[in-house]
Amino acid sequence: MRFVSAVLAPALLAATAVSAQAHPVTVQSCDRTVTFDAAPTRAVANDVNLTEMMLALGLADHMVGYTGISDWKTLDERLREEVGELPELSPNYPSKEVLLGADADFYFAGWNYGMRVGGEVTPDTLAEFDIATYELTESCIHIMDKPKASMDDMYVDLINLGRIFGVEDKAAALVDGYKRELADFTATLPADGAAPKVFVYDSGEDKPFTAGRYAIPTALIEAAGGTNIMDDVESSWAEVGWEPVIERNPDVVVIVNYGDVTAEQKIDFMKNNAAFKDIPAVANDRFVVLEYVEATPGPRNIEAIKRLAAAFFPS
Repeated sequence: MRFVSAVLAPALLAATAVSAQAHPVTVQSCDRTVTFDAAPTRAVANDVNLTEMMLALGLADHMVGYTGISDWKTLDERLREEVGELPELSPNYPSKEVLLGADADFYFAGWNYGMRVGGEVTPDTLAEFDIATYELTESCIHIMDKPKASMDDMYVDLINLGRIFGVEDKAAALVDGYKRELADFTATLPADGAAPKVFVYDSGEDKPFTAGRYAIPTALIEAAGGTNIMDDVESSWAEVGWEPVIERNPDVVVIVNYGDVTAEQKIDFMKNNAAFKDIPAVANDRFVVLEYVEATPGPRNIEAIKRLAAAFFPS
């Protein structure tokens, strides 16, 4: 695998020297084991949440750009500050030509997060051009069996990225901090209250697109003290019918905010539809909005759990 650029900035040279002490490293990426002889120096991340994982680990100097954000999601101001001069190489899923044109040596993406099963950009197709791929753990359900979504999905990705780029100590400290923060917070939640029933409304009017058993919102909802009414949907993100939503009577609806249809429009759609008027969440106006970057695996998940809990257990 090709992971060394011909010309490196001084800061990157120092980082690479430290990284070299820890390599080669082997990590598990979905159903593959991938070995890195050196830390990548020309990495590309797809999607806002994956890009934020890279930035949380201080890896901007190892990147040549990112993809898949501005075409349908808003680039958060905090992220905009952190990416500095890194370019968006493509507003949507990148083609092989985009990655080759950037002389990428590493692609951090996931299934339906920058890659499609049977598509032109996959770990196998990129390997032919010496571009290594690490797959988002949550997305592995699209190509293999995996356990139900949990916060470990996000933690594992950060730890593996830390190993790949030679910043394992930083990754471990970050994950330990998240775990402590979450444990301290969940200890404050009501121990004897009934868990509210929660529906995740991503998009769609004829049929809603929602989070099933293997999507990270299920883990976020459970950490916040609730239950996902679509926990039995054997998928990550999937289209379902409105009938089971009505039958399962959610107490709270989580709106995922992104794209052309605003969170307010999604809420208005549910509140103005007579079929939903008896759903407790609608009747009691119990909606909570998560930005896309909070509802997908990444550094904003702990913040999202706290917002969910505030909506589940209002004071």
